[in-house]
Amino acid sequence: MAATHRYPLWKLPAWLPARIQERFPQLHVVHRENYLDLDQHIGDAEVYVGFVLPPDVLAVARELRWIHATAAGVDQLCYPEMVARSIVLTNASTVMSEPVAEHTMALILALAKRLMSSMEYQRKKFWAQSEVSVEEPGIIELQGATLGLIGLGDIGREVARRARAFGMRVVAVKRDVSSGGDLADRVLPPSALHEMLSEADFVVVCAPQTSATKRLMGAAEFAAMKRSAYLINVARGTLVDEAALDAALRGGKIAGAAADVFDPEPLPPESPLWTAPNMLITPHTAASTSMLWKRQAALLEDNIARYLDGRPLRNLVDKNLGY
Repeated sequence: MAATHRYPLWKLPAWLPARIQERFPQLHVVHRENYLDLDQHIGDAEVYVGFVLPPDVLAVARELRWIHATAAGVDQLCYPEMVARSIVLTNASTVMSEPVAEHTMALILALAKRLMSSMEYQRKKFWAQSEVSVEEPGIIELQGATLGLIGLGDIGREVARRARAFGMRVVAVKRDVSSGGDLADRVLPPSALHEMLSEADFVVVCAPQTSATKRLMGAAEFAAMKRSAYLINVARGTLVDEAALDAALRGGKIAGAAADVFDPEPLPPESPLWTAPNMLITPHTAASTSMLWKRQAALLEDNIARYLDGRPLRNLVDKNLGY
């Protein structure tokens, strides 16, 4: 096991490998706090748990049969050498889905209720009841509003559940339109993206990062949105053309936006998005709750038991598709 990250919460806690070793004494669990000498320990490993596995380390992992990614996105693992191997890949999408969906609804509510304006006036100690209430596009209700979802995987489905609880109409765009009708009022193919954008009041990007989704939201897509609509990105920063987003915000082409993910991260101080009007920024914290590693442990323990029993694993990833 090796999961290190510049963000402390994303580092694999020492109690987790100890817990795995205790529950599965037939395993030999090796925990590395970084990737520096991973190649010296992975040669005979059958299972690997971590965020990334560099190609040069993969080359010496002769016995590797299964990789479990501690993130929902696995683009960092779906490189050609990995795809060519018969290694099974799973991810942590179900670990992230509920907290990210909650965060998404928080962003939607913050935009709909113009909380950023209220907080700005609070800093000035000014009672801005009249000022906030007459801002454009104004304080809106979620009841009856249309939510447009780009992607209807684990996260998208949880967002849809919560949106419907608020009385929102849900229209989703996804590759396979044969499923998803249980949670979305309409399910459209990627070719109908602009059709969805033209009717949505809130557009949530929650699709995986692949070659087909890179810069999916660009100038043409922002032009297709209502001027009163908002964009929310909780997927990956690469799915949105940030220069086009900044231009759309400053040009009043859309009402506002919120994002938890950017390209690159951390968002550089010189990025114009920091000062873009009606732009709400959170620093990739959507999944960072106190339950993160408890959820990770529960999924991992279940999948290890399945692996040892020869049963199907949860959260299987198609390496060719990247999700």
